Amino acid sequence: MKALILAAGKGTRLMPLSRDCPKPMLPILDKPVLECLIEHLASQGVTQIVINTSYLAPEIENYFASGRRWGVELAFSYEGFEEDGVLHEEPLGSAGTIRRIQQHSGFFDDTFIVMCGDALLDLDLRALVAAHHQTGALATLALTRVSEDKVSQYGVAVLDDLGRIMSFQEKPKPHEALSNLVNTGVYVFEPEIIKYIPEHTPYDLGSEVFPALARDGRAIYGVEMNFNWIDIGRVADYYSVQMQAIAGELPNIPRLGKEILPNVFVGANTRFDPRRCHIEGPIVIADSVTIEDGATLIGPLFIGRGSVIERGAHLERSLVFEYTRVGAQATLSHVLASGRWCAQPDGLTIDPQKTGIAWILADSRTPRKWLNQQEQLFLEQIDDFPPVCELIENMRREPAFSRPW
Repeated sequence: MKALILAAGKGTRLMPLSRDCPKPMLPILDKPVLECLIEHLASQGVTQIVINTSYLAPEIENYFASGRRWGVELAFSYEGFEEDGVLHEEPLGSAGTIRRIQQHSGFFDDTFIVMCGDALLDLDLRALVAAHHQTGALATLALTRVSEDKVSQYGVAVLDDLGRIMSFQEKPKPHEALSNLVNTGVYVFEPEIIKYIPEHTPYDLGSEVFPALARDGRAIYGVEMNFNWIDIGRVADYYSVQMQAIAGELPNIPRLGKEILPNVFVGANTRFDPRRCHIEGPIVIADSVTIEDGATLIGPLFIGRGSVIERGAHLERSLVFEYTRVGAQATLSHVLASGRWCAQPDGLTIDPQKTGIAWILADSRTPRKWLNQQEQLFLEQIDDFPPVCELIENMRREPAFSRPW
């Protein structure tokens, strides 16, 4: 069996997380989402996989290389061009990439699977392909049922009694939705579908190919599958998944490191004395982290590789990305933080450098910044420095948020 994973998108709704990291490479604890997908495909008997790339392509291609480590043959289809040493992205869309790969090598010579690279799932692909063959469809979509209040986030499919898709609705309002069966972005196709995709043109499956098939009366079926499907399309989704992973609620995502206390996991080469900190699990601390005495850590909390948590810092229900220095004056609560940005789950973001709070958040690989006399005086005049999330709220009210002194 062959498969295509769509990984060329820019992940706009995941900014700032996807600013330096392509969406499929965002880690769940320490494992990229795309790696979870490849492992799952391999476990389902898929032996050859093509990944289309464009945005930050080297991040993906250099990590996975030949795919031998995962027991599959892996190839990439880059969409763009290089000029003067700079890569320029020209993504072709979910359907355009299929046409391009087929023209290049004729890769799709039998029934094949297409899936998006930004979701965790444990779908029984063999059962999906068997259902596809049973109906003789040209295209089969894996569907799952969501609560009515969530249909506005997805594309909805309306089926007849035989499972044939009669119509689609794209992100309908709950009261207008004709179904709560949503498209999960997992498809099974016959190679003939490529005839419906024009050459050298950005083209989309959902908005262009499927309607064309429907107009021609071709068989498109939807199969409701009972499986875990976790979409990380938005910052809030990603934050929620990470909270579940830290708590050990995702069976395929083991918590890294050694459990030194109940629900407190610590990686190798980490300097941390839990007797000298206030800690409440679940907490996962990656490799080579430094946590100074006097820090407060309240879970669910993840601290990424190479980070430094200074004495007196307070961290609660947050994600700290790799190589982040959290200053002694910081209070992080319910945020996602790195050395270059700090975001709330709703996506609102501040830049520590531009907003003058680099002494709260910075890159741990840069020299430690000591407070000057004026900054120290300011801190002595207040009882508690506001949490970073309050700074973000200040920014929401006052876009030109500036230093508090």
